[in-house]
Formats: sequence, C-alpha cells, structure tokens
Amino acid sequence: MTDIAEGAQAPAFDMPTDGGGRITLDGLKGKTVVLYFYPKADTPGCTTEGQDFSALADRFAAANAVVIGVSRDGVKKLDRFKAKYDLKVVLGSDEEGAVTEAWGVWVLKKLYGREYMGVERATFLIDGTGVVRRAWRNVKVKGHAEDVLQAAESL
Repeated sequence: MTDIAEGAQAPAFDMPTDGGGRITLDGLKGKTVVLYFYPKADTPGCTTEGQDFSALADRFAAANAVVIGVSRDGVKKLDRFKAKYDLKVVLGSDEEGAVTEAWGVWVLKKLYGREYMGVERATFLIDGTGVVRRAWRNVKVKGHAEDVLQAAESL
C-alpha cells in the first residue's frame, strides 16, 4: 500500500468527471485541492459525505479550494448520483483504478468476516504547489467536511 505522507508531492491524477469533463492535478495548479475518496456512489455514507461537502461548497470556493470526490464508479453513475442529491462537488471516475492505486486507498477490507478489495474512505488536502498538507485515513463521515474546510481555510 502506498502511504501518502504529509509534506510529500501529490501523485498526479487525470480522470473523467461527471458531466463529461476531465480533471487533472496539473490543471489545478495555484488552487487548494480537496481530494476525497469514497467507496461507492449512492450508498448512505457516501451520500452523506457528498452532501456535507456540497453544503460547504461556497466556503471551500472562498478558500480557493476545489473539492473532488473520487470513486471507481463509471461516469454515468456519477451523473445520476450528482443529480439525485444536487451535489456541488466534482465527481471523478476512476474505473480503471489508477488513481486509487496511486493514492494508496485501494485496500483490503473486511465485512462480516469476508475479505475483499475496496476503496478506503480517505481525504487529502493539497496546496497550490501540489504538496499534500493533510491526510485523513479511515474517515468517519460525521463532521469530516467541516474539519477539512477548517484545514483548507488555514492554508
């Protein structure tokens, strides 16, 4: 597993997004980037997390921060998810798994005694020069978006 340390250069990413777009780390130079990984669109915890980040979208924008949620769902599913819950964040599709692998969030998980590979709920705060300033691993959703906002505002 790749361990992304605070103070390290952020691994590059390039992926399709909801709405037929594309997003890259290079294209966001000069902006603060909140890159949050979630297991699966339209599930309870992932929906709450997306709604929490969306509720703070104006404050993230005021802090010059772009919020990107990443899962291994396809773009069509992300489009439906975003529309269903009126999400205000960019949703990146990592169907091939290159981004989740590079960021070390494709991990062995356990549920009811069964082991399987899945996306760890994790968030990374990247400054305008591409350096990881904060990393949250094994995130609990409640209050998380507010914690990330405070960290982004302090950069």
